[in-house]
Amino acid sequence: MRKIGVLFGVENTFPGALVEHINALEIDGIQAEFVHLGGVQEASDSGYAVIVDRISHDMPFYRSYLKNAALSGTQIVNNPFWWSADDKFFNYALASKLGVAVPKTVLLPPKDYPPQINTRSLRNLEYPLDWAGIFDYIGFPAFLKPHDGGGWRDVFHVHNPEEFFRAYDQTRDLCMTLQAAVKFNEYFRCYVVGQEKVRIMPYDPRRPHEHRYVLDSPEYDPKLLARVEKDALTLCKALGYDLNTVEFAVEDGIPYAIDFMNPAPDADLHSVGKESFTWIVDEVAKLAIKKAQAGPGTLDLNWSAFLKGPAPAKKAAAKKVAK
Repeated sequence: MRKIGVLFGVENTFPGALVEHINALEIDGIQAEFVHLGGVQEASDSGYAVIVDRISHDMPFYRSYLKNAALSGTQIVNNPFWWSADDKFFNYALASKLGVAVPKTVLLPPKDYPPQINTRSLRNLEYPLDWAGIFDYIGFPAFLKPHDGGGWRDVFHVHNPEEFFRAYDQTRDLCMTLQAAVKFNEYFRCYVVGQEKVRIMPYDPRRPHEHRYVLDSPEYDPKLLARVEKDALTLCKALGYDLNTVEFAVEDGIPYAIDFMNPAPDADLHSVGKESFTWIVDEVAKLAIKKAQAGPGTLDLNWSAFLKGPAPAKKAAAKKVAK
């Protein structure tokens, strides 16, 4: 029996639906369940062919457990080694190299430092920073946001240097980025599963959280949707994520990749809507089953292997725009 485990936290609808859907398919030799663990012995076999990870980014114990499981051939969605190393500023730099449009972005040192850091630790750091040059490059309005974060935490929309410095003073010891704002007319959040399947969901980050998925969307230019799909696949193939959401803000017909480090993306029924929920449950189930049937994974600890680079062009999977 090849078991598929689901590791999750506070979310309620997706994990249970995924387990039920996999088991309802009654595929010979495949069974899904919630992961159950206690103390973990080094180099121990997890007992799972595949684990779908929804929570280890918030709990180091789980992240270390998944790395240990991978050593014995468990395939993890998503790769815990690369996810641990990745950050959003690197994502923007990689996107630029791949030809995917991103807003101008600058990495900033933290406003405050941990207690063990003193001025002698900062001798390589320019002081004061060339704020005039930074502001001239980025322009206003802009977004000040963590280089590695999510859930819109510690994100500030700033319109001038005075607002920037007030916000920057609140960022504690977080490493931040300053990014040019995109004056968007269209905005999409895209599920990408298995680096092959894409579901484009109209989205409006200006709405209250529970109403951000636009269920009554207008028709969109097919060429725009084709580029959104192509860029979403390009990014996820390069980063090696099997499950991700990629967000695009569209200004003057150009989709700018805003956020594409979401390896445990929102999949709540009450948030994404019934059709998108059904789609993501089915596609993740198919992905997990495919990986389980393929047998044990092999772990290459050469970091360059986690960055796959641009994949050879191939026919894109059929896209579906959520309504």
